[in-house]
Amino acid sequence: MEASQEKIADPTLAEMGENLKEAMKMLEDNHRITEEENGKKLLSGDIPGPLPDRGEDMVNILQLVQNLMHGDEDEEPQDARIRSIGELGHIALLGHSLGAYISTLDKEKLRKLTTRILSDTTLWLCRIFRYENGCAYFHEEEREGLAKICRLAIHSHYEDFVVDGFNVLYNKKPVIYLSAAARPGLGQYLCNQLGLPFPCLSRVPCNTMFGSQHQMDVALLEKLIKDDIERGKLPLLLVANAGTAAVGHTDKIGRLKELCEQYGIWLHVEGVNLATLALGYVSSSVLAAAKCDSLTLTPGPWLGLPAVPAVTLYKHDDPALTLVAGLTSNKPADKLRALPLWLSLQYLGLDSTVNRIKHACKLSQRLQEGLKKVNHIKILVEDELSSPVVVFRFLPELPGSDPVLNAVPAPNTAPSAVSRERHSCDALNRWLGEQLKQLVPESGLTIIDLEVEGVCLKFSPLMTAAALRTRGDDMDQLVACIQSRLPVLTCTLQLREEFKQAVAGTAGLLYVDDPNWPGIGVVRYEHANDDKNSLKLDPEGEKIHAGLLKKLNELESDLTFKIGPEYKSMKSCIYIGMGSDDTDVSELVETIAVTAREIEENSRLLENMTEVVRKGIQEAQVQLQKANEERLLEEGVLRQIPVVGSVLNWFSPVQPSQKGRTFNLTAGSLESTEHTYVYKVQGTGVTPPQTPSGTRTKQRLPGQKPFKRSLRSSDALSETSSVSHTEDLEKVEHLSGGPEQRALEAHSPEQHPGAPTPQEAKRTGDSQNRVQGPEDDRPQVEEPESLR
Repeated sequence: MEASQEKIADPTLAEMGENLKEAMKMLEDNHRITEEENGKKLLSGDIPGPLPDRGEDMVNILQLVQNLMHGDEDEEPQDARIRSIGELGHIALLGHSLGAYISTLDKEKLRKLTTRILSDTTLWLCRIFRYENGCAYFHEEEREGLAKICRLAIHSHYEDFVVDGFNVLYNKKPVIYLSAAARPGLGQYLCNQLGLPFPCLSRVPCNTMFGSQHQMDVALLEKLIKDDIERGKLPLLLVANAGTAAVGHTDKIGRLKELCEQYGIWLHVEGVNLATLALGYVSSSVLAAAKCDSLTLTPGPWLGLPAVPAVTLYKHDDPALTLVAGLTSNKPADKLRALPLWLSLQYLGLDSTVNRIKHACKLSQRLQEGLKKVNHIKILVEDELSSPVVVFRFLPELPGSDPVLNAVPAPNTAPSAVSRERHSCDALNRWLGEQLKQLVPESGLTIIDLEVEGVCLKFSPLMTAAALRTRGDDMDQLVACIQSRLPVLTCTLQLREEFKQAVAGTAGLLYVDDPNWPGIGVVRYEHANDDKNSLKLDPEGEKIHAGLLKKLNELESDLTFKIGPEYKSMKSCIYIGMGSDDTDVSELVETIAVTAREIEENSRLLENMTEVVRKGIQEAQVQLQKANEERLLEEGVLRQIPVVGSVLNWFSPVQPSQKGRTFNLTAGSLESTEHTYVYKVQGTGVTPPQTPSGTRTKQRLPGQKPFKRSLRSSDALSETSSVSHTEDLEKVEHLSGGPEQRALEAHSPEQHPGAPTPQEAKRTGDSQNRVQGPEDDRPQVEEPESLR
């Protein structure tokens, strides 16, 4: 380090590098050292406060920044890449600090330095991505470069635009052509930046009959251009895709280039596949982008560089027009935007830059090879060599549904079985994507929703691999996780129809058709007071479903249960999660029905008991009032006066009668306490009714969880039943006292008058048992006289 510092003549520059390294090291450390710092974090949270009177130390300021970046200790960091930027990321961040420092130099030195930085970066990018004799515009917002290019095209086609302004555009309206597969909001952004009305945009449909469904239809584009020319409009600019934002497909840029040259249209290309221009082998469709009028590159995510601007490369010979359009600037601050990329490219070098892009493409090919060996996975790739983006989807092969799963339902039609099946597959794909994102976070997998194909999973290594440090082993792990989840997906899809039929055949249950739920199904219990035609809140139903959810979760099965409102309804339902091949749907449905019915009956029993208690209390109050009135009449009014009453009670004592009342919860009535005072025992009253029970008692093996089919064979069942039957017979014989006891019991007292009664025999046997030892524990019965 000392040797490197000696080479740096400027001490401020060396100190800046050291300070940045120390600051980044401190920010990357997410450990709280003392309780005082924790207190400062709580005080300096999201609530703004006044500026302190005294200046803070740099360490405390960085600690505050760290707290604001990472949040509370209990929460995970919002962006894990903050802690793993690496030395390359430090170089890119150093460029922003150097830009502010360089801007303090005198004008002549600043001009020379900024010109050198801009020229070097432009030359390196043009050579890496095969764009000869191009100029570069560096911008923070990716779409800003295209907006500047549109201004340049307007100034090039309308010579009087600087003087007449919108009057020139009004007489001959410009037209900007965008693909239907362009990124969302791009056309609106261009109109807002240029001040053009929305009719100036022309959306070109993609191919639907031949080729990729995400490529621009060239024949239809030519027809649109001819129609606009006949209407007196000016075709201005065409935006083509070298890798669409959704699936990474590339337009036929070669044919589009010929069409634009024929009609004098500016051709701009953007997309992630432009990164493959740096490789040795490039597909013809992407290679044609190097001959276009302009293209936008995003080297930051491609190379894993944080805070690096995007670049728009263009070809134009008039410096005045580029200056008016804003593509070039005389301000040093605008030229210094290239400084972070200038430093990063030098640090990487040409070989490392190309290898990072090549590594991303190899990851894509490795994933494609692995997915081809997996059943029920459909890959949506137009060309394996030209697109490093992999888009795939789980597509089950169900009987009679293969050719129609990909069909798009006609608009304004009722949802059919095909559309419901597609929605079910979309829900399963969404569940699969969430599972894979948690299991293999290094893959950078995303979930996309396409208009034709439905919900798909997208892997774009050029945008994520460098930052997440994705390796080839991660692709193998991703394929293995997909294979492990496929049985669950296929079984769940098959169990849905079985679950629907089982619910339809069970009284009190209603099947809720929610194709967006990735599970076995949704069910609702209809209680006695349920209004089936109303969608209002149902407090009684919510209470029953909440208790049902608690009971189901207490069973500790492999299934997951959730509660939520029905689709387009506010009534509660039970959502059942993913199943497996050994899931017993009949037991599941029966358990739900029986448990919900028990909860409803127990709730009604409790409500009835509450009403009975309330009425009993009212009746007790009335009887107590009557008892007080009777006591008043019996004792007289004089005995109620304090002094007079005590004198009368002394001369003529009154024997009060104890008249109490007890409330029987089981019978729901008031009873007298006379029996309790006389016999000193409280009466048991009526036997309480048995608690309603209908739980299905299923014999399970040790360790077998609920809702699982038994794997025992019929022979094992028969053997077990025979053994249990023999044991039952032995228990009955033992309780009956054996053969000798049955012979003695055959002589009944009615045949032999001298025999004791059963009560006397029992008392005699009990007394003899207490005297005799354990040798003979049977009661001794006296023989009748006829047998002596």
